[in-house]
Amino acid sequence: MPRSAPSSSLSPLRSRARVGRPDWLSSPKVLRTEVLAGLVVALALIPEAISFSIIADVDPAVGLFASFTMAVVISVVGGRKAMISAATGAVALVIAPLNRDHGFGYLVAAVILAGVIQILLGALGVAKLMRFVPRSVMVGFVNSLAVLIFMAQVPEMHDVPWPVYPLIAAGLALMVLFPRVTKVVPAPLVSIVILTVVTVAAGIAVPTVGDKGDLPSSLPTPGLPDVPFTFETLKTIAPYALAMALVGLMESLMTAKLVDDITDTRSNKTRESIGQGVANVVTGFFGGMGGCAMIGQTMINVKVSGARTRLSTFLAGAFLMVLCVVFGPVVSDIPMAALVAVMVMVSVATFDWHSVAPKTLRRMPAGEITVMVVTVAFVVATHNLAIGVVVGSVTAMVIFAKRVAHQADVTAVVDPDGKQAVYAVTGELFFASSNDLVHRFDYANDPDHVVIDLTDAHIWDASSVAALDAVEAKYAARGKKVTITGLNEPSAKFHGNLSGELTGGH
Repeated sequence: MPRSAPSSSLSPLRSRARVGRPDWLSSPKVLRTEVLAGLVVALALIPEAISFSIIADVDPAVGLFASFTMAVVISVVGGRKAMISAATGAVALVIAPLNRDHGFGYLVAAVILAGVIQILLGALGVAKLMRFVPRSVMVGFVNSLAVLIFMAQVPEMHDVPWPVYPLIAAGLALMVLFPRVTKVVPAPLVSIVILTVVTVAAGIAVPTVGDKGDLPSSLPTPGLPDVPFTFETLKTIAPYALAMALVGLMESLMTAKLVDDITDTRSNKTRESIGQGVANVVTGFFGGMGGCAMIGQTMINVKVSGARTRLSTFLAGAFLMVLCVVFGPVVSDIPMAALVAVMVMVSVATFDWHSVAPKTLRRMPAGEITVMVVTVAFVVATHNLAIGVVVGSVTAMVIFAKRVAHQADVTAVVDPDGKQAVYAVTGELFFASSNDLVHRFDYANDPDHVVIDLTDAHIWDASSVAALDAVEAKYAARGKKVTITGLNEPSAKFHGNLSGELTGGH
């Protein structure tokens, strides 16, 4: 026992010495994983960023600069480790009309304003709304994400030279088989390198990253948006900025929640919301098109490559610029087939196959399946994850309200002496369950004294109070008295404050 005392007394000192040490320095293995994951994500970001630039009708450099600044900034100020933020299709679709109608300066101004709005919303606690997203919506979100990732690869497999198909198949085979040999190097990186070497060495003519657009040759420089600083400009950009802020926050918070589930860790959603805003403000001042969390690239980073720290996010942005500025000619030779194979693999890994297994579907309540299907359908139809999540959540609320409403019941018990009638009301009383409450009483035949026992019920809203008032009014019109008993404290307070104040008849 005496020998253990020194060790015990030193442990707090060791603990304090570790405070502030980055988690990616915990071991060489972790550092290697983070570095290689960042490189893989950077390679996957290049064609995506260029594609989103085309959607927004801006120069490819704008999307690449946005991906660089978003990733680097969010790696420092974000609330979810290892999540990748960059230029995204959802944001590009929102701001594209502004760029076409008013010019690039207005787009940059809208990005900065969107960042300010996100900071304000984050400070106001908008992230807490994530608790209202049901699990069935989350499953639908994940599955629709997998579908969208796969659908985004379809154009790269249509009307292309025939060697593209065996290259994609080879890339998939490498990513499935290589981890059985070693996991020291991420399989997607190995696949990209091998397919690039094969196509260049054999002179195989297939679409490459360079075909998507020219890569930038210098780093971005900060500056102010080229717009008049007037109220008219604010009126023009405000609707687009608000839409971008909401879409970006929703996608980012949903992605953060998904990464939480995958890694079994919790993240600071409020910090993430504010961080997204800061990243967009910085991106705007550097002439980028803005962005948010990228779910596909995040899955590459977290699920495929095994990254868990901020270093991988930072390096994804840093490597992106290094690859474009320093190794542009080499990166341009990467066949699109290699990146398509990576994204197809991500799609397959992301999809929750257990949720559509026959055994699961047989046991799952019909309402839960409906919510999942509705979420997937709306996301795939609109290509907008935010719309699907909102519609899915509303659907879940309607189904829940309907289910709970059916639990409310009224049972009548008439005293043997016939002097009073007792009605026992059970369940949750709210707008969906209280609408039929008025029709559950025998106003004409009941005795002069009626007792409504709410011991096993709870009043949730004004609709329930109004329904009880209506019942009392109908009995009063026949000269009969109603006594309400059994109210719990919250229900009694709610009923006391509103009873008699909701209708003109009282």
